[in-house]
Amino acid sequence: MKLYFALMVLLSISLLATSAPPTCYSRMLNLSKEIMDSFNALQNEEPLESCVEGLPKLYLDIHNYCVLAKLRDFVASPKCRKVARVGALKDQVRKLYTIMNSFCRRDLVFLSDDCEVLENPLQAPTTVRTQVRSEPKEAPRGVPITPAGKTSSG
Repeated sequence: MKLYFALMVLLSISLLATSAPPTCYSRMLNLSKEIMDSFNALQNEEPLESCVEGLPKLYLDIHNYCVLAKLRDFVASPKCRKVARVGALKDQVRKLYTIMNSFCRRDLVFLSDDCEVLENPLQAPTTVRTQVRSEPKEAPRGVPITPAGKTSSG
């Protein structure tokens, strides 16, 4: 009987530990992922409505300061009355903006302010790598570079 009671106590504690309410940060992460999934599904839907094609690109990184302007621009884009999913998506974006700008403002830490990454998320890292690889290595100053087999003495 004691073993059964101990097992019930352990199960109760584990349920309480896993059912903790979400933090501001986790709510922002989850909502931004939901928005990205909804936006990608909307973009991949056939046939694509003309108003959906006119929506601004949407890539969200809640650690980038420019995401706030990106959210504002998306909500302010022209309405798409024919597609109900666009209205629902804009409501989610508006909710994320409100959470980030009001309720969770103190919990949020911006690690960058690179707006270009939000516009071209896939191109930004490859461009940096390409630039790093293509730069010629410089020789240390003060050391003359001579062709192989030739020396200054002879």
